[in-house]
Amino acid sequence: MTATTARSTGIDPGRRREIEAKVYAGERLDRADGEALYASDDLAWLGRLAHHKRVADNGERVVFNVNRHLNLTNVCAASCAYCSFQRKPGEKDAYTMRIAQAVEKAREMEGEGLTELHIVNGLHPTLPWRYYPKVLRELKAVLPDVTLKAFTATEVQWFEKISGLSADEILDELIDAGLGSLTGGGAEIFDWEVRQHIVDHACHWEDWSRIHRLAHGKGLRTPATMLYGHIEEPRHRVDHVMRLRELQDETGGFVTFIPLRYQHDFHDARDGKVRNRIQARTTMASPAESLKTFAVSRLMFDNVPHVKCFWVMHGLSVAQLSLNFGVDDLDGSVVEYKITHDADEYGTPATMHRDDLLTLIWDAGFQPVERNTRYEVVREYDRPVPLAQRRAEPQQVWE
Repeated sequence: MTATTARSTGIDPGRRREIEAKVYAGERLDRADGEALYASDDLAWLGRLAHHKRVADNGERVVFNVNRHLNLTNVCAASCAYCSFQRKPGEKDAYTMRIAQAVEKAREMEGEGLTELHIVNGLHPTLPWRYYPKVLRELKAVLPDVTLKAFTATEVQWFEKISGLSADEILDELIDAGLGSLTGGGAEIFDWEVRQHIVDHACHWEDWSRIHRLAHGKGLRTPATMLYGHIEEPRHRVDHVMRLRELQDETGGFVTFIPLRYQHDFHDARDGKVRNRIQARTTMASPAESLKTFAVSRLMFDNVPHVKCFWVMHGLSVAQLSLNFGVDDLDGSVVEYKITHDADEYGTPATMHRDDLLTLIWDAGFQPVERNTRYEVVREYDRPVPLAQRRAEPQQVWE
């Protein structure tokens, strides 16, 4: 363990030593530790601690999958303050896919070894409940080996409202139709102090946790997310992680944690409307703040095996750097992530093919491992040159 320096780092040197000792001893960090980590401005120190934890848990492997995102509709009854994706019925750019359209889009990647469809939608005010299991059945019929990772807990609660069924009954029917996992969305920030200002729907911590608890009890393994970098403070991020960690202690059902960077709408939607109502008083988290968030998340989550950088929301350079700050999961090929690309025109690629992901991971000095939705290994990829040699040579800089 490297000796702690005496220079000012935003955290008392004695406190640093206490946290270091707990990390290297494998002890669980508490809420105060999490807040102290966020108070530190020593990014190298945070990265070193998080990388130690990441290597202890997952070695130098970086997992990814070959997936695509499908957003069946952007029509939404809610108007969350941060969201530029949603449209109201009849608005320009509002759309709802017919089931045949969804199947056609899904089949576009059939020849690329697709293993997962990631399906998230607006809370459509008039689509009947039966539309959703029917979509899953049709998709599963044409892509039987592809896992359907679909719907946020917020959507499941919406299904309760429009169907009159319980979440227990809804999940049973969706699983019967082919559901393999829920998505992790709808979490945003759980603390009501923040949540009441950013969320415009009825699914809060109590229902979000209830629905994931039910899903885990039925054998589903799900991700969990956190939307950071808007109006929340570090203590809210720590609280968010603590709630999820306690739920994971109970169910063991979360496979990965995904910090999602809030997107400030420098360029808004094509119709010129500014739907992001907190835009005027927010920016975006800097790369350094993103790396700190990854590192603290990895250090706090001693019971969730993976931490993911969703490269679409962070950029490819930050994604590579994140692999040294606790991250061991780079999501997948994605393809057409409309929630970011249509709403915010953020400057990441629309698609990363398998070879692109392999190159990105190799160039960061790690070993790529292709996984499925349950984080079972599909294939391990040999390094094209010895890792030590690759790290010693200049590699591509990703924009």
